[in-house]
Amino acid sequence: MAPVLDDGLIECGYGEWEGRPLKELAKEPLWPVVQQHPSAVTFPGGEAMAAMSARGIATIRAWDEKVTAEHGPEAIWLACSHGDVIKAIVADAMGLHLDQFQRIVADPASITVIRYTPTRPFLVRVNDTGELASLVPKKTAGEKPAESSDAAVGGGAGGGV
Repeated sequence: MAPVLDDGLIECGYGEWEGRPLKELAKEPLWPVVQQHPSAVTFPGGEAMAAMSARGIATIRAWDEKVTAEHGPEAIWLACSHGDVIKAIVADAMGLHLDQFQRIVADPASITVIRYTPTRPFLVRVNDTGELASLVPKKTAGEKPAESSDAAVGGGAGGGV
């Protein structure tokens, strides 16, 4: 499949904050709100963080549904985005409120893996820059890969949830 550009995964619209150094932005009165209560933030001349989160999550879930329908539940696909969008998607997968997403780290060029199932997502990897072979879902007795929505008893044995 050829790469597809999807505006649902573009970075948050920071408005008047775009292009300004972080050390300068950290002096703005809005900065502590961005850090501690991002769900309440709308950037001056820009986007609300809650809107960015909602569009990123909806986009990822729609793509996962499409890829799964076309290629099956064991399909592996890739989406590239920016830190705040990735962190918002991870927070959603973990069942966290957007106000907790600043606790998540998403380094440039890192890999974060979420496996969506019919009942819930599983965070398989976050902010990983290493080995990727174990991302292929493993079969367990009597089931197809990536078929189960159950968590592994005892926590499982790594990335192949």
